[in-house]
Amino acid sequence: RLEADTELRMLIRALHFVFKVGDRAKTATFYRDVLGMKVLRHEEFEEGCKATCNGPYDGKWSKTMVGFGPEDNHFVAELTYNYGVGDYQLGNDFLGLTLQSSKAVSNAKRLGWPLTQVEDALYLTHAPGGYPFYIVDKEQPTTDPVQKVSLGVSDLKRSTHYWATLLGMKLMNQNEKNKNVLLGFAECQCKLELRDISGTVDHGTAFGRIAFSCPREQLPDLEALMKKENQNILTPLVSLDTPGKATVEVVILTDPDGHEICFVGDEAFRQLSAVDPQGNELLDKAMAEDRSDEWFAKHNRQKAAA
Repeated sequence: RLEADTELRMLIRALHFVFKVGDRAKTATFYRDVLGMKVLRHEEFEEGCKATCNGPYDGKWSKTMVGFGPEDNHFVAELTYNYGVGDYQLGNDFLGLTLQSSKAVSNAKRLGWPLTQVEDALYLTHAPGGYPFYIVDKEQPTTDPVQKVSLGVSDLKRSTHYWATLLGMKLMNQNEKNKNVLLGFAECQCKLELRDISGTVDHGTAFGRIAFSCPREQLPDLEALMKKENQNILTPLVSLDTPGKATVEVVILTDPDGHEICFVGDEAFRQLSAVDPQGNELLDKAMAEDRSDEWFAKHNRQKAAA
């Protein structure tokens, strides 16, 4: 079991959460201007479905990494934009990302971005697409301001066993009254909160994915453990090539409620995730050149609703 190896647990890093976005411009405004995150990397991809039903926009997509600092020591967001998809259906699986930044609160008020105060010094807002974000109205720390990601589960005991006993996360807090637990691989990292929703977890079409890194040599052991425990492996250990960049190895799992969990080899990922100083300009250029809305309007069609 991974939990028996404290040294290994300290080497596992919480990396990012993947969000599917339908409006890239509004999304960029939220992360950059409201939250105050920086664009760390931006990549455009042409591959995908080669059918011509959506003309030049079939299969075309982009990936933008945004965060308060480098991926080496910050939990960030991966924004996936499909040129032919206008919106996604939310489920009850992703319950929020919590960060600490009074500057983000003041940014939201200044820009007229909707905020709801849920308790003292805590505000709820939403990213485009409806994703909930909780902002703690306190000075932004010099370390990573992102505190936790909250996911809904149908059986808290079963999920706690999976994440703590099998994946080796440390149980940091347990609230039986509110039916939630807080777990993490290290105190200095973004935590994972599991909340019992007392019902079936629905991932909608907006379902995301949480990613962690571990030493590359541990990936086969992780896969073997999940096989032994009869847990679901969505993608067995595979190498993923990125032209001009490091080749990374990943194993993708799903927990008992179908939450996708990607484990990637840390050594190669640190190379792959190096901050691109041109990231911001590349995103702005891609948005300026995006004519997908015009193309769909010209052809009297709407972008797909996933």
